[in-house]
Amino acid sequence: MPPIENLQRVPSLALARLERQGIFTTGLFLEVSETRTRRTTLADQIGVYTNDIDAWRDEALLLNLANFGPEQQGILTQAGVVGLSDLLSLSPSEFHDRVTEAAYTLGVEPPPDLTITGWYEQAQTLAED
Repeated sequence: MPPIENLQRVPSLALARLERQGIFTTGLFLEVSETRTRRTTLADQIGVYTNDIDAWRDEALLLNLANFGPEQQGILTQAGVVGLSDLLSLSPSEFHDRVTEAAYTLGVEPPPDLTITGWYEQAQTLAED
């Protein structure tokens, strides 16, 4: 599970408060914010809005896709895909093209087609939950 500090949308103060709650990974964050009630409780505990928690969950879900690390996060950020909802708003071919173009822009090797397809399919599965 990626460290919680990999979330780009979380302000520093909120990040420190999450860590004081013992939330050090995106997986733990997803667990403690799994239901609407848990999201409301967490928002109250760290002094943010529930909408903030929802946005951070969206990003955490993306970071927890298989074969996803810091380099891949950089590529997707360059492609304008910061959260799961960004990915879900694209067709498979749009997503593939954006990821490939972003990798070339960054001067890195694009992920294999199978990996890009896997991310897209995992995102669809997560959206069904």
